[in-house]
Amino acid sequence: MHPVELSSTKLTLRELRPTDVDDLLRVYGDAEAVRHLSFTPRTGQQCATIVEAAIADSEQKDRGVYMLAVARQEELVGTARLAVDERPHSAQIGFALRPDLWGQGFGSELVQLLLRLGFDELGLKRIWGARSPENQASERVMLRAGMVEEGRIRRHLWTRNAWRDSIVHSILDDERTPNLVTHKP
Repeated sequence: MHPVELSSTKLTLRELRPTDVDDLLRVYGDAEAVRHLSFTPRTGQQCATIVEAAIADSEQKDRGVYMLAVARQEELVGTARLAVDERPHSAQIGFALRPDLWGQGFGSELVQLLLRLGFDELGLKRIWGARSPENQASERVMLRAGMVEEGRIRRHLWTRNAWRDSIVHSILDDERTPNLVTHKP
């Protein structure tokens, strides 16, 4: 599916653009925004490289990685990633938003858009995500979306000079009940 453009009440999930680098830096360069992610704050050059790679991925015929912009009124306010597993019925999701938007329902709307992309557009059967055990906001968002906590992967990631566990959540296509009104632009 190219280009990706899915909208909900407050957000649009779209392809990254070269003009998104500065806004991406406001997310990935913010220590608070990436506190629970698998990496430390990114530089402007690293954000430019991420955008370039996402654009190149978007042009692949058999696309397996969807690194997308989360836009609010055309401005990038976060990122969303859906990566198809080697067994192509399943994919992992990940997401990040600017901290000034936390606690306002944007995370829930974003996950619903990712589920819509995976299930409705790509025909997947299973979508899963992994979070830091300390990331209670991500836990609430995934549970609210109907994702089931499957368990803990011990010493899953080496990040910030230490091993970190991950908590895995998943949802199957026949378990999904879309709970917000979305529309195609």
